[in-house]
Amino acid sequence: MKFTETKLKGAYIIELEEKPDHRGFFARTFCAKEFEDHGLKPVVAQCNLSYNHKKGTMRGMHYQVSPAAETKLVRCTRGAIYDVIIDMRPESPTYLSHVGVELTQDNRKALYVPEMFAHGYQALTDGAEVVYQVGEFYTPGYERGLRYNDPFFNIQWPTEVTEISEKDSNWPLMTMMRVGG
Repeated sequence: MKFTETKLKGAYIIELEEKPDHRGFFARTFCAKEFEDHGLKPVVAQCNLSYNHKKGTMRGMHYQVSPAAETKLVRCTRGAIYDVIIDMRPESPTYLSHVGVELTQDNRKALYVPEMFAHGYQALTDGAEVVYQVGEFYTPGYERGLRYNDPFFNIQWPTEVTEISEKDSNWPLMTMMRVGG
């Protein structure tokens, strides 16, 4: 695997190192030792699959706080998504900064999301399918979220949002969270 750190410390784009032959190719998608060697948390507590009927579907922006903070390894296995993460670590020099990356069935890239990063994505194709390896169990009492369209972050999503859950469309705005609202 090839690990490329994003502008957000600890967040990596991970590319496959394909070993081709006449049948196709073989590639490792996860190795605890390689993750550990890069200072990443190699724990997998859950694996999740998300399927999206329509282009424009929005999921996120979600994260969990301590003691249930979670890492994620996100890969699009069918279609394409635009994946965004926001650094929610107050002590980080990139606190409240975000980065977006296109993950597709063709580029086979994965995004490693550290603890205390909000995460969300938009489906760029009908039938987009996403697999997550998550480093902590889902714990509803520790779940937090941000609005995908919060003007504070000014995230430039590639297309119009056509589908979103009620919960995701009603997370508080960052300005309300920072003022204590």
